[in-house]
Amino acid sequence: MKIGIGLPTTLAGVSGELLTDWAKRAESGPFSSLGVLDRIAYENYEPFVALAAAAAVTRRIRLATMIVIAPLRNTALLAKQAASLDALSAGRLTLGLAVGARGEDYQVADVEPRGRGRRFAEQLEAIRDIWEAGRIGPKPAGSGPQLLVGGSSGEALARMARYGDGYMHGGGPPRAFAGAATRALAAWSDLGRPGRPVTWGMGYFALGDGPAEAAAQYLRHYYAFTGPFAEKIAAGNLTSPGAIVDFIRGYEDAGCDELILFPTIPSIDQVERLAGVIH
Repeated sequence: MKIGIGLPTTLAGVSGELLTDWAKRAESGPFSSLGVLDRIAYENYEPFVALAAAAAVTRRIRLATMIVIAPLRNTALLAKQAASLDALSAGRLTLGLAVGARGEDYQVADVEPRGRGRRFAEQLEAIRDIWEAGRIGPKPAGSGPQLLVGGSSGEALARMARYGDGYMHGGGPPRAFAGAATRALAAWSDLGRPGRPVTWGMGYFALGDGPAEAAAQYLRHYYAFTGPFAEKIAAGNLTSPGAIVDFIRGYEDAGCDELILFPTIPSIDQVERLAGVIH
């Protein structure tokens, strides 16, 4: 199983310099990829812009959206943004897409949330056609970015199996990933696709003396839309090397292909601390 690290694009007080320094340090470490999250109604950096900045200062590490909320974006522009980033990074983009879970993102974007699943399916079908036709350009590297689809409903997994290269899970303990991955594999098989879907997972971490409460506060705020469940998410933050090792082992045992660990405090030392644990 490969292990990547998230860029701190949703954390307060992150400058452009910190973002690019983070990417450069991750590039020199044991990480396979850099991941970003997507929100509209939040003080975060736009994911394609952030990954473009990371692409400019790296050469090896993959770049991943985990996920971009596709129905909030015009399909042609989304395809063009992804193709541009993939071309500029020499084919390093893994494009994770989903419908998103927060109503406020749809509200501020002035997009009707009803019917978003149907629109998303139409987008997934159209994006590859846009890349292949080349009418919009630029041409992405190779046949286009690796396309992963997120979501946990039966409809989401059916979309993944029909249009995607694999499944991107939204986080939680290894047993949650294992259950979702089993359903993803079943959807893939039911559609008669050969082989198996690529599976990606994610978690959160904060290492060092003192950051645990600030990290928990961030997670409570970021996941406030889930109500009381936000406290469980905060409690699941990985705050010790042992917890991270156990989490990694659990995902590996569940068959995860790539696991991205996202920081919950905006301190550059988190890159080295996590690298020291996974080395």
